[in-house]
Amino acid sequence: MAFALAGTLFPTARTSVSVGSGLEGQRSSGGVHLSFLSRKQAIGVRLAGKIIAGSSYDSDPASPTVATTSKVLVPDAKSDFVSSSGDSTSDTEAVLSNLQKETTVITIEEKVESDKEQTSICTEIIGEESMRTKEAVEEKPRFVPPPGMGQRIYEIDPSLKGHRSHLDNRYSQYKKMREMIDQHEGGLDAFSRGYEKFGFQHSANGITYREWAPGAKWASLIGDFNNWNPNANVMTQNEYGVWETFLPNNADGSSPIPHGSRVKIHMDTPSGIKDSIPAWIKFSVQAPGEIPYNGIYYDPPEEEKYVFQHPQPKAPKSLRIYESHVGMSSPEPKINTYVSFRDDVLPRIKRLGYNAVQIMAIQEHSYYASFGYHVTNFFAPSSRFGTPDELKSLIDRAHELGLLVLMDIVHSHASNNVLDGLNQFDGTDTHYFHSGSRGHHWMWDSRLFNYGSWEVVRFLLSNARWWLEEYKFDGFRFDGVTSMMYTHHGLAVGFTGNYNEYFGYDSDLDAVVYLMLVNDLIHGLYPEAVTIGEDVSGMPTFCIPVRDGGVGFDYRLHMAIPDKWIEMMKLKDEDWKMGDIVHTLTNRRWLEKCVAYAESHDQALVGDKTIAFWLMDKDMYESMALDRPSTPRIDRGIALHKMIRLITMGLGGEGYLNFMGNEFGHPEWIDFPRGEQRLPNGAVIPGNNYSYDKCRRMFDLGDADYLRYRGMQEFDQAMQHLEEKYGFMTSEHQYISRKDEWDKIIVFERGNLVFVFNFHWTNSYFDYRVGCLKPGKYKVVLDSDDKLFGGFGRIDHEAEYFSSDDLYDNRPRSFLVYAPSRTAVVYALCEE
Repeated sequence: MAFALAGTLFPTARTSVSVGSGLEGQRSSGGVHLSFLSRKQAIGVRLAGKIIAGSSYDSDPASPTVATTSKVLVPDAKSDFVSSSGDSTSDTEAVLSNLQKETTVITIEEKVESDKEQTSICTEIIGEESMRTKEAVEEKPRFVPPPGMGQRIYEIDPSLKGHRSHLDNRYSQYKKMREMIDQHEGGLDAFSRGYEKFGFQHSANGITYREWAPGAKWASLIGDFNNWNPNANVMTQNEYGVWETFLPNNADGSSPIPHGSRVKIHMDTPSGIKDSIPAWIKFSVQAPGEIPYNGIYYDPPEEEKYVFQHPQPKAPKSLRIYESHVGMSSPEPKINTYVSFRDDVLPRIKRLGYNAVQIMAIQEHSYYASFGYHVTNFFAPSSRFGTPDELKSLIDRAHELGLLVLMDIVHSHASNNVLDGLNQFDGTDTHYFHSGSRGHHWMWDSRLFNYGSWEVVRFLLSNARWWLEEYKFDGFRFDGVTSMMYTHHGLAVGFTGNYNEYFGYDSDLDAVVYLMLVNDLIHGLYPEAVTIGEDVSGMPTFCIPVRDGGVGFDYRLHMAIPDKWIEMMKLKDEDWKMGDIVHTLTNRRWLEKCVAYAESHDQALVGDKTIAFWLMDKDMYESMALDRPSTPRIDRGIALHKMIRLITMGLGGEGYLNFMGNEFGHPEWIDFPRGEQRLPNGAVIPGNNYSYDKCRRMFDLGDADYLRYRGMQEFDQAMQHLEEKYGFMTSEHQYISRKDEWDKIIVFERGNLVFVFNFHWTNSYFDYRVGCLKPGKYKVVLDSDDKLFGGFGRIDHEAEYFSSDDLYDNRPRSFLVYAPSRTAVVYALCEE
């Protein structure tokens, strides 16, 4: 039997998986010392998976071949899976590098038996195959700068001095990790290329497959290539828990594993016999009608590899991000493809005036309705949308259009799926994750990484680099960072801004150090790359460079803003407080950049409402056509929808984000196809009969010139182009001159622009004086009441406004304007 994926055929196989419920040989989660230390090793450190002389790594003269193609071979699917039986009666102690550090002083055996072994570590880790590749193709030099002093944070925020012991200890742990990586792995550059050693490595002589699975007692590689025979390619385990097997080329010189064929690792584990998708797999697919996924050996011929044609654009000074999801980007109720997104959606994003596209749900996830957050295969792009090469063509096209492509990367947790993901990969509870309750996120029903494990850090750092290197992503939005940084994961915790909430015992030091390392890696090797962290806590130092003592992100998502707007939606107009709005928008830390947004995908999910739906509700079903009378609710909703978005962009941060479709007030909500779910307590969560009706974006609504959605889309486009022209989000000049609770007026300057917002529901003001800094003539450059934007056209765009030297609202000059009700107007200084 064969199945198709985006025009590609793959065979299916019968899969037999037997996973016991008992877990033997579980490791304790209470250790805080460096348990990986062993004085018996030549270099004095026992690192799971590290290469030393005489290890099984030395047998492979492989040369890595990176998979990139627009076609996938169709392997012969004649054979069936043959499962071996066996029981698991003996405990196997997993070799896991535990770097959990609290107040323990880190010491490392410094003795090295020979200088030769010490200096060859980097070469061994990179592998002989990588060195041979470098001989043929000279790479651009890459360099991660050494750690700095980490003290500038106290100059930026003197309040941090009260927590110097915690912060200095954090930076000390980061520096020690850097030192250990430099000493024993050859530096972050080499350490972050785990994908060149683990998983499948293709050389001129054959294929080497390696997997870190210290809890497994026995392992073999199975797949179409060997009739799923578990005895055909038995693997050997080294002392660090790494399993390995080498498959020589066929007699005719062809690859022992055909490109596009299915593969799994067959293991005897403490919890039973199981077949798993390789942890470093580059592609996995699910056959129609089947539940488990199959790992796919993806290694196309050289002539079929996708070749990028366009350089990556430089990061813009101000980010205007279009948040998107490939699968739900079609107007039709279906799963959309990379190709369709490339051809249909990217030009739309460019036309709207955004300069970056953030793509969700790229990493493979077995549960579609998880929105991509329950990742099962971290190195594999989701096969629902097409092949890896089609994703590359999407990214290349975006670069051609001058768009940055940011990936929504999930390193905060992993799928609880045992069949397809990392959970209990080697049969133990503590392989990639913490054991017990600390390793489970009860609200997300997912597993939590052990960032104190050497091999977990290698895996995640390599994963981040893989997407930048192989797919040319321009940066990341890191999901769930708040959950990572605190042992309570931010659950049932209300952050008040008290610094004790950030730097106490609830801080997960290992996770924060990992975030510092990954930011160090990204900014060192890819200086133009952008990192954005999803943090709701307001962690100080979050967006300060690592060398200065910070966590190292470029931007923080300003998550308080959408919460404030939802809060406002529930109030009457007269209860809207101008001061509250301004405070929320401007409440961010000095020198720490924010990406502001009025709403993202979170607010669009079923159970919540978009701003447009909050404002207009059921009237959107009947009163959005221009040939029908409007209603007061529609008029109010369209006006406020535009004002909310503009003031969010104008005051909220140095970047702006919009979820696709919300630019024109997409109606209703997002509801992924799902069936009825029965909970352990007997409760039933109704499904939607696996419908895709609410899992799409009806872009035609925003394009239709006979619907009122068109006006909102036109306004959003004008807003983006205004920022492109004036760059007001990153202007150093910002001054809020008026927050009038009686008039419901907000006036502020940003750059050479003056923004005037009248939130009053009925009152319009003639000859309303607004303060300004610079003298001269001002003209209207954006007017939310323009008829093109669905307004009433009450502003004269040809009028000129001359400043006078009248001191007003603490501004040296001022001019008079007309401020209609529920209208935002932007005035620009005419520099002639």
